[in-house]
Amino acid sequence: MPGKRIMVIGAGVSGLGAIKICLEEGLEPTCFEESNDIGGLWRYETEGGRPSVYKSVISNTSKEMTAYSDYPFPDHFPNYLHNSKIMEYLRMYVKHFHILKHIRFLVCSVRKHSDFSFTGQWDVVVQAEGKQESYVFDGIMVCSGLFTNPIMPLQEFPGITRFKGQYIHSWEYKSPEKFQGKKIIVIGIGNSGVDLAIELSHVAAQVFLSTRRGAWIWNRVWDNGMPLDTVLFTRFNSLLNKICPAFLTNRWAENKLNAHFNHDIYGLLPQHSHQATFGDDLPNRIISGRVLMKPNVTKFTETSAIFEDGTEENVDVVIFATGYTYSFPFLENNSTVLDIQHSMYKFVFPPALEKPTLAFIGILQPVGATIPTSELQSRWAARVFKGLNKLPSVNGMMAHIRKKKTEFEKTVQYVDYMDEIASEIAVKPNLFSLFLWDPKLALEIFLGPCTPYQYRLQGPGKWAGAREAILTQRERIIKPLRTRTLIRDQLPISPNLLLYELGNSLFLM
Repeated sequence: MPGKRIMVIGAGVSGLGAIKICLEEGLEPTCFEESNDIGGLWRYETEGGRPSVYKSVISNTSKEMTAYSDYPFPDHFPNYLHNSKIMEYLRMYVKHFHILKHIRFLVCSVRKHSDFSFTGQWDVVVQAEGKQESYVFDGIMVCSGLFTNPIMPLQEFPGITRFKGQYIHSWEYKSPEKFQGKKIIVIGIGNSGVDLAIELSHVAAQVFLSTRRGAWIWNRVWDNGMPLDTVLFTRFNSLLNKICPAFLTNRWAENKLNAHFNHDIYGLLPQHSHQATFGDDLPNRIISGRVLMKPNVTKFTETSAIFEDGTEENVDVVIFATGYTYSFPFLENNSTVLDIQHSMYKFVFPPALEKPTLAFIGILQPVGATIPTSELQSRWAARVFKGLNKLPSVNGMMAHIRKKKTEFEKTVQYVDYMDEIASEIAVKPNLFSLFLWDPKLALEIFLGPCTPYQYRLQGPGKWAGAREAILTQRERIIKPLRTRTLIRDQLPISPNLLLYELGNSLFLM
């Protein structure tokens, strides 16, 4: 008997994982991608009307935490990946699991079938080579991503329309060359805003980084030179977070980050939030004067920006790093399909649909990697589509949404959310059982990084290579760092030689 026909919208990191999961579950996926290639946001393009990474972008999550759960990155790949390496990995994944033949590159629209309340089916119309084609699908996975509709809050900045310089959204930025010698203000202190301020400070006459709230600046490289997420995102730390009062956890984090540099002195101390941003080189650019921190802009003149503290700076370019909002233009405007506030059950299922045959994959942004989060969501959605997992009643889902409502404003913890979805399909690792039967593996799962492979140890989709992938993950972290072979002398080094070398070093300074 043929499997249910599933439509996957988008061939980015979430969509590719969704296709593979559908194949794994015996479903028949067809992916529709409006561009001409896979990769979504990660595919760098010099021009074009769609959001994509700029040329120098490097991932904020490390490779072991970012991998698909049954396909680790090659061990020689660096821990933090340039966008070209991400694309290389995605093409390897697509080839390995024979995914490309299930992707069609065209535009589509999606509407409920006339008997949706009975069948849960969807009518899909696609535009292919000037012709329209119609299809009926049993389920829809929306994998078009978070970064689809740039926010340009021009109404909040009086005078911007009279500004004679250039103003753009960060998604239009691709490389720094054309900004040589300019005075630039970057508005927004998220990851993109800080990245752009750092990069532009190498070529611009001056960069101003404007923020109304400040941020805590985190480094990709953490204690002992290890990737940040492999040290912090562990089950042990997740347990500590549940036990310790929030103020103690926050104080520890603040003290840790202030030990690197004092956020108050550097003009970065958040006022009312714990906004976290990656910016490895930001303190270096601030201390050298290449980036100047500024408060919020109150208005623009034809040639300058005036800030809340009354200061005024002449600027040539304004870059709005002000984020994105969700946009699903292919979906019918129906409150049961997509409500205004995007209140999904566990960030996946619209609760008011008569049939649970529509899933939003990857619209949640936890403090962690997108690939494993969206892949686990797809595994759950596929089993709901097949009828193997049931959702609660509408009232039950709405009660859960209300209970979790603050998570839309607050940070969603990576390990907690992954475990929550994993529990739906019985793939959360059983630590108690593992400690009895495989204590070595259990210790690595509890104390080591919570890598995606943990969710392939048991239950549906179990992968025979999961145990080995977990026990060798530290080797894959260390291998790309050891690119220089150290030859250690067998004889002790003479103290006189040490003094000589020290003297030469001081002289050269």
